[in-house]
Amino acid sequence: MFLKPHRRVKNDVVYEYWTLEESVRTALGPRHRTVATLGKLPGLEEKTRVGWEHIGEILDGRSHQLDLLRQEPAPPAWARVDTSRMRVERLRKFGEVYLGLALWRRLKLDAFFTAAMESGREEVPWNTMACILALARFCAPSSELQIAQFWYGKTALDNLLHVPVDKVNEDRLYRALDVLLPHKDGLFRHFQQVYGELFGTTFDILLYDVTSTYFEGQAKGNAQAKHGYSRDKRFDCVQVCIALVVTPEGLPLAYEVFDGNRTDVTTVEEIVEVMRDKYGHERRTWVMDRGMVSEDNLDMLREQKASYIVGTPKSELKAFERELLDKEWELVAPGVEVKLCAGPEDRTETFVLCRSQGRIQKEHAIRDKQVKRLENELNELKARIDAGTRTLRDRSTAERRVGRLFQKYSRAARLFAVRIAEHNDPGHKSGKRLAITIDKNEEYREWTELADGCYLLRTNLRGWKAKDLWKTYIGLTQVEDAFRASKYDLGLRPLFHHTAQRAKAHILVCFLALVMWRTLQQWMDSSGLGTAPRKLLEHMAEVRSLDVILPTDAGPEIRLRTVSRPDQPLAILLDKLELPLPNKPKSIKM
Repeated sequence: MFLKPHRRVKNDVVYEYWTLEESVRTALGPRHRTVATLGKLPGLEEKTRVGWEHIGEILDGRSHQLDLLRQEPAPPAWARVDTSRMRVERLRKFGEVYLGLALWRRLKLDAFFTAAMESGREEVPWNTMACILALARFCAPSSELQIAQFWYGKTALDNLLHVPVDKVNEDRLYRALDVLLPHKDGLFRHFQQVYGELFGTTFDILLYDVTSTYFEGQAKGNAQAKHGYSRDKRFDCVQVCIALVVTPEGLPLAYEVFDGNRTDVTTVEEIVEVMRDKYGHERRTWVMDRGMVSEDNLDMLREQKASYIVGTPKSELKAFERELLDKEWELVAPGVEVKLCAGPEDRTETFVLCRSQGRIQKEHAIRDKQVKRLENELNELKARIDAGTRTLRDRSTAERRVGRLFQKYSRAARLFAVRIAEHNDPGHKSGKRLAITIDKNEEYREWTELADGCYLLRTNLRGWKAKDLWKTYIGLTQVEDAFRASKYDLGLRPLFHHTAQRAKAHILVCFLALVMWRTLQQWMDSSGLGTAPRKLLEHMAEVRSLDVILPTDAGPEIRLRTVSRPDQPLAILLDKLELPLPNKPKSIKM
């Protein structure tokens, strides 16, 4: 995304304004789409100038109100400054940690940890250390050693949190992880309350999915670290599975950590029990992908009087072949059509057929690519068998070769029928010769072309329209986006902590950072600024804190702590977010 200036002249009057634009791909190539019109915003510079004394109100989301009864300010104290000796010191990162701290306090996490973590003899309160861990994960994901030795000292957090740089070391950060972990369940209940206050979330619909993250090393101290299906394509590494529950808006609500070899379908009952114990089960609707679906799980949900919208295996589409051929489809989005279908007589459920033109093209292209490659390799194999290649004179060897090819090109395998026979051949040295026959399954090809881009939804909800059911199910992309942000932007993977407790604490810190990330997306969206937190953080990284040293003719030096002035585009973004920077200098004793 980027800000674009506009200038129009009408009746000799000049009109200037800004728009927030994003680049999108179209059939005609890249184009710009207007996300929001920001206007001219007169007086913008004054809105973004506040004093350091009001920083607490800004971070809490309260705009500073001027005191109408305040007396006239004291007259300024004048001093002559030698500009030739003026210098700048303590250049620190300010913008991103300032934004992260604002999110931390608006989510009331400072109040939660202050109440939850009892004070003891520690030099730095544990609630402050929890804040440092989450901010580091949100702004610049790295290890605890990296935070202590490099990152913290280069930020303005020592000034914002009043914790000296020498008090933040790796041992204190590791101990903070241990202290933080027991408050996991309390955080889930806290977020339920805060989401309701900030966004009006009702929690009637819950989206659920599972991902995995792998360990660097063998992680022998963690009983949950096991080999399993790796979403990261790191089958050589042990891993753990993470089950995440989010709201339809994409706000993370709760998570659980499972063994690395746990299959998705076996996690459903446990996560439903966890959510029921924490939040109750009234009016709950679960949305899950087909990997979670089994008849036992659906029976369990029905017994608990819960509703569900789930995907189904591709094989179930065969029962709706007639409906696929019908032309009565409802267009619910560009290139997406749906229709309601009655289920079998022995079921009291509703089915929704969905067809996506984008998926049709994608699946067709993938299958055609595999068909061509499989056909070429089968023909090469046939030529070698017909030529009597020594390594392919044994029938079992040839059959294994075919099996490996079918496994490699699984999407195209059922389109071919391969038969290998053994015939007596007195003229051959071994007395036998192999013969291979390759046929194409045209009937199955017709079915795959009909089913391309189609998928089937299943629900026990009554009275819902096909469009609403589809739109609710598509909300699972919010979970996928949360996983993507956790892994790529917040450093969830890989895991370097090899004990179970430290690994779980790392995941909890990533969860806190994810909550801040998704909250920022909601904040930006409500302000008309799109939903790209990484872009905003990149702009905020340009804002620095610095000390200006002014030598005077009287001898003492004056130290003024200030924040660099944002450029015009960032100033507009901050004004829209109602997050002014403390741009008025603050006098610091030398």
